Amino acid sequence: MKLFTETGRYLLMLKGMFSKPENGKMYWKEFMHQCSDIGIGSLGIVVIISFFMGAVSAVQTAYQLVSPIIPKSTIAQIVRDTVILEFAPTLVCIVLAGVVGSKIASELGNMRVSEQIDALEIMGINSKAYLVMPKILAALLVIPMLVVVSAGLGILGGRIAGTSSGILSSADYTKGLLQNFTPYNVFFAMAKSYTFAFFISSIPAFYGYNVSGGALEIGRASTKSVVVSCVLILMADYVLSALLL
Repeated sequence: MKLFTETGRYLLMLKGMFSKPENGKMYWKEFMHQCSDIGIGSLGIVVIISFFMGAVSAVQTAYQLVSPIIPKSTIAQIVRDTVILEFAPTLVCIVLAGVVGSKIASELGNMRVSEQIDALEIMGINSKAYLVMPKILAALLVIPMLVVVSAGLGILGGRIAGTSSGILSSADYTKGLLQNFTPYNVFFAMAKSYTFAFFISSIPAFYGYNVSGGALEIGRASTKSVVVSCVLILMADYVLSALLL
């Protein structure tokens, strides 16, 4: 029953976001602030993870392809498809669920505990629309951009690791990248990134917004939001793969 109760409260929170803005400039300022926080604030960890993700993928693929019949350019094809289909959208979004999700949950939880949300309601501001909506819209805008950056850096990391360790030449890597490329894979990666971005922003916002208690409850809500977000991301990953591939 608790599952149904929380699902209903989550849907009611999403429904409550849709109202006419009291002050358009205020909402726009909050939206741009969240874009900066979620996008620029997470760029460093995304760059590091993506580069080494591609490098490790290239080295381990080369380790497994020991047959002389298989051309070296196949390594680049495998790295490209693995990074675009799975590593860039899923792995990066799981990391962002921890980085961004815990931040959103703790921020809203602290506002709830310190009665700042109640103050906004008393002033006639729709707190759901002002605090939750900009976070979700910002995540839907910048997280797919981070996934694109991640895919590019992953492929670059694979090239640098492959050429510097002598696994394959730069020409072979370029040849493999261009062979049998399926543009639909990029569409699939973007579909996953938009779905995951919605979970990363809305689930922690729900848990943070509905915190009751003190600092201990804020920590619990933050942890629970990250766990639930990661589980939903992995479930959605399977569902989208089954439906779209």
